[in-house]
Amino acid sequence: MSSFLAFDLGASSGRAMIGRLENGRLSLTEVHRFANGPTEKDGAIYWDYPQLCLELKNGLRKALAVEPELDGIGIDTWGVDYVFFDKATGKMRRWPYHYRDVRTDSPETDVWNKISKQELYERTGIQCMLLNTVYQLAAHHRMHPEDFKDSFFLTMPDALAYYLGGERTSEYTECSTTNLLDPVGKEWDWEIIDRLGLPRDVFPEIVKPCTFSGTLSEELQKELGCGPVPIIKVGSHDTASAVAAVPAPESGSWAYISAGTWALLGAEIEKPFRNADSEKNSFTNEGGLDGKIRFLSNIMGSWLFQETRRIWNETKPTPVSFAEMEQMALSSEPCRFLINPNDASFVTPGDMPQRIIDFCERTGQGKITNDGEVVRAIYDSLALYFRTKLNVLAQLLGTRYQCLNVVGGGTKDGLLMQLTADALNFPVVAGPVEATAIGNLLAQAMAAGKVGSLAEARRVVNSSFEVKTYVPDAARHAFYNSQIERFEKLAK
Repeated sequence: MSSFLAFDLGASSGRAMIGRLENGRLSLTEVHRFANGPTEKDGAIYWDYPQLCLELKNGLRKALAVEPELDGIGIDTWGVDYVFFDKATGKMRRWPYHYRDVRTDSPETDVWNKISKQELYERTGIQCMLLNTVYQLAAHHRMHPEDFKDSFFLTMPDALAYYLGGERTSEYTECSTTNLLDPVGKEWDWEIIDRLGLPRDVFPEIVKPCTFSGTLSEELQKELGCGPVPIIKVGSHDTASAVAAVPAPESGSWAYISAGTWALLGAEIEKPFRNADSEKNSFTNEGGLDGKIRFLSNIMGSWLFQETRRIWNETKPTPVSFAEMEQMALSSEPCRFLINPNDASFVTPGDMPQRIIDFCERTGQGKITNDGEVVRAIYDSLALYFRTKLNVLAQLLGTRYQCLNVVGGGTKDGLLMQLTADALNFPVVAGPVEATAIGNLLAQAMAAGKVGSLAEARRVVNSSFEVKTYVPDAARHAFYNSQIERFEKLAK
């Protein structure tokens, strides 16, 4: 038996999971869970990196109490964010900015007057989003050029691994989210970096997933009373790990959604796909395991529910649960109100219910009068957006899909899974919930030679975890058909 520890950090929470691999089956034990989220400080939004490091240490301590002999540690997080360190001391230069911080609101002067949006897409194949690292670094350099002197940065999962004792390198799948990577050569695009005036020496070496990258530091070994546990680069971008754990068929075409704060809808392909149509439809080329490309589109996912619930729980006398929000939606008229889930007004933290109300009024749909209508608008709009994006994906790649695999925490929302099946008119296979941690653990097993390939890793998933299949309802599909044209006009 082999035992690995996965740290899986999302934008709202993190967890530490022990995975035990034996006879082709993987079992999970959660040993630590903690909250995560933006921290406002001095007019900006940051991640509390020191607290996250403390949570890693707490999680490792708990894991060692359960499994004293770990064969590896891997870390995955969200994409695009980074931490600057002093080259001489290795200490953090400043708290890492959160991708929702508004300092990137001047892309014309920071980036586009040096390299156009179109050329950036042609070179990197990455969807234009102002939260991408290219915009963050350009704004950071404008505001704090001193941070770029005698320093280096690491992408977020690699910065956390560095705290544990990992090397000063960044992993390929995470680097692919930066909008600064050559997707064919899988190295930094130095021409973009030079044209933006960013110093080359702050950029870390890029390494492949499923590789060893140092051992637990002597300081932590002594404090925790353990040996030199290997630190392993996994699919460090959480979606790369999640897609690795999709229980996909070994033949035929399949599409996926990695459903969490963001919903990432796409397909796994062999090489980057970049043309005017993929750029127009906001499809991106991110790195995956085994040299694959995750050709996908970013959709605002559970964020819409999370932020709505947060605002209500701050302003209402009685807390509202996600289960109660689901019941509110079921009691409301379907498609009475629809939104564009990716509208710019929904990106940053704030009064999400009011923003949804404002969107509906602004688009001539009338005034929302109760909370159920707010939640129902999110549900119907996400289901219809998934349908719209999947149709575009099929057209771009010349593929017909008959099944959608959905993995991640969003699969716990049974209503969203069912409505998605209804909108698509074909089955939605939901699960596993902990796909990201599973993919993280299996990447470690691949590095250790315990799993031979990505295909074998998916066979382990199929034999180890149950999934639930949602079958479409014909009447609801017919109703969604009557609403799709209206929705697509709103979503343009």
